[in-house]
Amino acid sequence: MSELKNSPIEDFNWEAYEKGDTYTGKSREELTKTYDESLNTVKDQEVVEGTVISINKREVVVNIGYKSDGIIPVSEFRYNPDLKVGDKVEVFVENQEDKKGQLILSHKKARAARSWERVNEALEKDEIIKGYVKCRTKGGMIVDVFGIEAFLPGSQIDVRPIRDYDMYVDKTMEFKVVKINQEYRNVVVSHKALIEAELEQQKKEIIAKLEKGQVLEGTVKNITPYGVFIDLGGVDGLVHITDLSWGRVSDPKEVVQLDQKLNVVILDFDDEKKRIALGLKQLMPHPWDALDPNLKVGDKVKGKVVVMADYGAFLEVAPGVEGLIHVSEMSWSQHLRSAQDFLKVGDEVEAVILTLDREDRKMSLGLKQLKKDPWEDVETKYAIGSRHTAKVRNFTNFGVFVEIEEGVDGLIHISDLSWTKKIKHPSEFTKIGNEIEVQVLEIDKDNRRLSLGHKQLEENPWDVFEGIFTVGSIHEGTITEVMDRGAVIALPYGVEGFATPKHLVKEDGTQAKLDEKLNFKVIEFNKDSKRIILSHSRIAEDIKKGENRAARAERKPKANKSSEPAVQAPAIEKTTLGDLASLQALKEKLSNQE
Repeated sequence: MSELKNSPIEDFNWEAYEKGDTYTGKSREELTKTYDESLNTVKDQEVVEGTVISINKREVVVNIGYKSDGIIPVSEFRYNPDLKVGDKVEVFVENQEDKKGQLILSHKKARAARSWERVNEALEKDEIIKGYVKCRTKGGMIVDVFGIEAFLPGSQIDVRPIRDYDMYVDKTMEFKVVKINQEYRNVVVSHKALIEAELEQQKKEIIAKLEKGQVLEGTVKNITPYGVFIDLGGVDGLVHITDLSWGRVSDPKEVVQLDQKLNVVILDFDDEKKRIALGLKQLMPHPWDALDPNLKVGDKVKGKVVVMADYGAFLEVAPGVEGLIHVSEMSWSQHLRSAQDFLKVGDEVEAVILTLDREDRKMSLGLKQLKKDPWEDVETKYAIGSRHTAKVRNFTNFGVFVEIEEGVDGLIHISDLSWTKKIKHPSEFTKIGNEIEVQVLEIDKDNRRLSLGHKQLEENPWDVFEGIFTVGSIHEGTITEVMDRGAVIALPYGVEGFATPKHLVKEDGTQAKLDEKLNFKVIEFNKDSKRIILSHSRIAEDIKKGENRAARAERKPKANKSSEPAVQAPAIEKTTLGDLASLQALKEKLSNQE
């Protein structure tokens, strides 16, 4: 055996050995072929599976069974921060050998090549996948899923409302694909869907243990204008704004803050809808129980207006203790007004307690009681015959309601507005808000109402008119209104008369018209009812009668003429106030008023 070991190789190529080549040309070719066959055959632009053999801060080295390993930037694996040596990954062969002889691979392109297939598969199988949150966008976030940019709505990030979206950027999270638009290749993912199922089970367990009146600790999860949502450890409850405090709360943020821990009491809950009503104020003593026991009706209290309504204002006299000031108790005035005319929210005022019911926790207050009732000395201050300035407040068909001072009202009957002018509605004489001079005619203290007059401030001109517009006197007038039953005629000094249709017939047989100026004869004068009845036709009739008398007289014997004077037609006499010296002053006064 030793001889065999030491025996020389007959065909050994010493020349090749000296050159450093220990194999024959044939054996070299065979060795190269054998080596090549032992490696994977790869092609450019195809996806293959490789194994991670090393990872550093910048690169991931992947072996795909090729003669050299490929290098991939670590950023392409940011969606998978748990990547480790030995993991299998899909890679895309970009180039088998670059200028440096390096195998160029891409994991990102390998994911993209199968991305649409993978994302549809994840939706069908309800699979949990990983994604990388790239950035914020309107309404949510953009997430890298299999190389596709998917949309993560803000409402699908978590079961809790998100206050800081930026905290999720550059993070890798688990998601479920919830919606795919095949036409536009839009993908919607959700992280919330992963935790809802687990929370649902937790809710059932928590609700099963709930009891009314139970006190639990919770965390303020969300604040809305109508209340506060409290996280009870997997299930939410709502503290309605009315159950936050015994006092009025305009904004829940005045009472609680986000993430604040506090104790709440269970008021009610619904097993099916999983709604839990919570209370915060119920854990505090009721403020009415702490109200001063010596407080009684008639006492004065100070407070702040917290709520306004048309019918009154609510005054908070102590935290959680309110009293109503009805609008009727704000002023002695009897006019219908809104409470906003007197007070506004935030006003600090003093009021008098009118009623106090501790059992029902109700209190009524008054403001006007702090002022003297103006009707206490009304007979002295507003004696019959006294004159005052009042403000017009309202109209009715029969008169004008006025206010002399706050709480002291009166009525001027339409007949007491003017001596001469016939007024159909008070709005023809004055306007709401105007001031008007009045004289007190009567006092009705029981009903807190004065009877007032305006025309009584002047002398009654009808005493003078009685001597002017005597029956039979003739005056010039203008027709100002025509109606079926007759016409209204404007006479001198602002006086109006009336003529029936038969007394409006002119000498030519036609009817007098509106705005026509004619002579009229007074056929009736009534001072008490302030009525003057006129006739235009009567003037012509009287002239004709006079002419007839004269003609009959001429036909009598001449002897009789000497003994009997001829009858002449009555002369048309126009009386004017200027012709009467005693009435000159009245004329000037009426002219000035007009």
